[in-house]
Amino acid sequence: MSKIAFLVREALVNLRRNILVVTGAILAVFISLGLAFGALAVNELVRINTLAWQEGVHVIVWLNDAGRDGVPADAHQALRSEVEGWDEVERAVYVDKTAAYEEFQEIFANDPDMLEALENPAALPTSIRIELNDIDLYQSVELRLQQQPQLVRSISSAAQEIEQISAVSRVLNFLGIGLAIVLGASAVILIANTIRLAIYARRDEVAIMKLVGASNWFIRVPFLLEGLIEGLVGAALAVFSVWVAANNLAGAAEGIRLINLQIPNPFFLRWGVVFLLFGAAAGVLGSILGLSRYLRDADGGARPAGARRTLEPV
Repeated sequence: MSKIAFLVREALVNLRRNILVVTGAILAVFISLGLAFGALAVNELVRINTLAWQEGVHVIVWLNDAGRDGVPADAHQALRSEVEGWDEVERAVYVDKTAAYEEFQEIFANDPDMLEALENPAALPTSIRIELNDIDLYQSVELRLQQQPQLVRSISSAAQEIEQISAVSRVLNFLGIGLAIVLGASAVILIANTIRLAIYARRDEVAIMKLVGASNWFIRVPFLLEGLIEGLVGAALAVFSVWVAANNLAGAAEGIRLINLQIPNPFFLRWGVVFLLFGAAAGVLGSILGLSRYLRDADGGARPAGARRTLEPV
């Protein structure tokens, strides 16, 4: 127990002695992981809104009036039943002229000129609103509907726009992963350099410990703890900063209905733990990289010049 306490105390002494270098390493980890976590949060927002926009009506089929121009009186309901039986379709809802007029009044409730311009509500077309199982299948549904030109007046679809949004989401996801890898590697390198500086500052002490029989692990552990603390603190600051920024952004955009900027807390909990573990691992890995060359040289008999000067008689 006393040995463990000594090693922990040595790590804290290292941190205190090299406060400026340690602060630089923590800031480097904070910036690197903060950018990576921020990119991940933006990608999550895109994913949430893409899923929201993919829900609901995907295709609208505008129909010619039943009983006119050779369209049978029961053609509308027959088409709705047929469409609802297709494998690609989740649900098909028929909207008659009365429902279409009510929808028109709701949409233009604040525009009396538009309401007055519609002299005959019967002029509004009936329609079938189609929700798909998979939005990528919209072209197949449109192709089937186009085969009934006598009944189908026109077809409207927002699937192409949603497809573009999905493509953007995939690109952002790829960029977010790439950014996390690059910035994570940068954090490891920066911590390794910090540990090297700490070893250089204590090279005489480390050389003496080697001469009196201290094992490599006994020398290594305080520096590993130092890297671990630096990585954890930097990662914690990154996670906390992105969480605060996301909550403030969501609060500022509460009145905007077009887009949802609220990221659920389970996302931050899940990925926050991942980033904390990554920060700790990056700190330990950086420490190992920073120590490996020095200890290898020390085992080979190559002691720092400062250590030789300390041991040689004056």
